[in-house]
Amino acid sequence: QVQLVESGGGLVQPGGSLRLSCAVAGSNLDDYDIAWFRQAPGKEREGISCINVRLNRSNYAEVVLGRFTIARDTAKNTVSLQMNSLRPDDTAVYYCAAGPPYDYCSGYQNQYDYWGQGTQVTVSS
Repeated sequence: QVQLVESGGGLVQPGGSLRLSCAVAGSNLDDYDIAWFRQAPGKEREGISCINVRLNRSNYAEVVLGRFTIARDTAKNTVSLQMNSLRPDDTAVYYCAAGPPYDYCSGYQNQYDYWGQGTQVTVSS
């Protein structure tokens, strides 16, 4: 049974940075494409970044492009999301998800079979 555990969320001021981590337990990270999603209050869950295992390609939603960076750490079996220049509208619960490997990962929720419980990120002064 694959388990995903997010960590690193918290309260940060606008313009600040946070680094989220997604630990994969019960399986090998190299068996999955990994994505980060977020859900703000009253809004639908949206995909913001993903990274695939076959080609190590990453993709980003336009709203985070240039500010967020996703990375795989095979030795630690984790995927990180470095978030810089945070804005109040980045406030949300952030989830990581794992799915079967493809040549191209996406922000479509149906592509992913396993989900973490989420970690809260609040950007406020």
